[in-house]
Amino acid sequence: MKLFSGLPIFKDIRFWICLFFLIRMYGITNPPLEVAHNWRQTTGTMVARNFYEESANILYPRVDFAGEKTGITGMEFPLLNYISYWVSELFGYQHWYGRLINLVISSLGAWFFFRILARYFSRETAFNASIILLASIWFAYSRKIMPDTFATSLVLIGFFYACKYFEDAEKKWLHLTLYAVLTLLGILAKLPAGFLLVLYAFFIFNKNIPVNLKIIFFIISGIILAPVAWWYFSWVPYLVEKYQFWHFFMGKPISTGAKELMENWKDGLKHFYDAALKFVGFGAFVIGLFFAFRKGNKLLLRILGLSFAAFLVIALKAGFTFTHHSYYIIPFVPVMALVAGYGISQFRKKGLRILFLFFIVLEGTLNQLHDFRIKEHELAFVKLEAEMDHFSKRTDLIAVNTGDNPTAVYFAHRKGWAASNDELLNPAFRESIRKKGCKYIVVLKRYLGGNLYLELPVVVNNENWIIYKL
Repeated sequence: MKLFSGLPIFKDIRFWICLFFLIRMYGITNPPLEVAHNWRQTTGTMVARNFYEESANILYPRVDFAGEKTGITGMEFPLLNYISYWVSELFGYQHWYGRLINLVISSLGAWFFFRILARYFSRETAFNASIILLASIWFAYSRKIMPDTFATSLVLIGFFYACKYFEDAEKKWLHLTLYAVLTLLGILAKLPAGFLLVLYAFFIFNKNIPVNLKIIFFIISGIILAPVAWWYFSWVPYLVEKYQFWHFFMGKPISTGAKELMENWKDGLKHFYDAALKFVGFGAFVIGLFFAFRKGNKLLLRILGLSFAAFLVIALKAGFTFTHHSYYIIPFVPVMALVAGYGISQFRKKGLRILFLFFIVLEGTLNQLHDFRIKEHELAFVKLEAEMDHFSKRTDLIAVNTGDNPTAVYFAHRKGWAASNDELLNPAFRESIRKKGCKYIVVLKRYLGGNLYLELPVVVNNENWIIYKL
């Protein structure tokens, strides 16, 4: 403990951000085959690859599992995918570019998170909260090819420059521009990240800030929210209707969502006390809440109350989907980390504060290390494309028995259908996809699919899959 507290470098959050960055570089080139949400990652990588191989028009993202259709469909604004495409133009396509891009932006997000908190709370609270954020669900998801921590980080960085705009005398237009660009990109990349905008109420209702600054901020905010509204509520439905392939979840009526949340409340609650910060971290959150009420920390309580109310709307719109997918909690995790960091800062003994942080980091990281390793039977997927190249053209349509999961379609580097075992066992279904151009059926034996026998000519039969000619 004395060594930890005695060296200045250990007190610098930049050291810890860099350390966590280096730790998460382990396996950064792994294929997107983690058990947790490989389907979301491969959906993103196929969009980036299609930008690279087919059309680079960012307005028309396309997936590979739309059967005989073009694959163009409505989805989250493909910012992370498009940056991966840009990098691919320079160095050739690799799926792991998305991992690295997310990791870089999410690490910057942690740095700006610290800088925001250091403006309004003690540096110790800011330091504690940032360490907790790094060890939270952020630890694993910041290296996945998914936009959740990526988008939240952009919004946090934009928030920092909004603070500078309202409170610093110099470079106001530069700060306002940076706020506008970064916030726009963040919300476009992941709509729920925009719930953090509710915290700007603290500036809007601050009587010490000139009215003209507020009016300009309102106008600029309206301008940046317009393309967000256009993309999600006009363009996404248009793409779905025109190209006849539905993929992106746009929520459900709040009444339906509320009913589903009530029915699955245990799973939803688990995201807060387990997925977000893990158990020791959640304990620190409860302690922070206790001290905030006891000491009358109005700022912290207002931040928590306002942000939770806004985040609840997201949960209500998602319903069962919120309770089923842990990544939905990610935009709210910085708020929880703030409260937990404040709680730890209230301990009088420095050694106790360090010990608490140590166990939060230990529990948080160890419980996510499985995401850094790909098992042998999962790695077999990387051989699927080469296997099929021996007898099939890239333009051949295929079907795989992975249900709604498109991972095998991506690794086959072909287009087609992700179908269930029951569908593939149905002769009528097989005949329907054959008429639409399907030439091969890939039955996965060991991962995602499950073995099944079809009365069709066998092209390949090994320990990982059977490939039938349709």
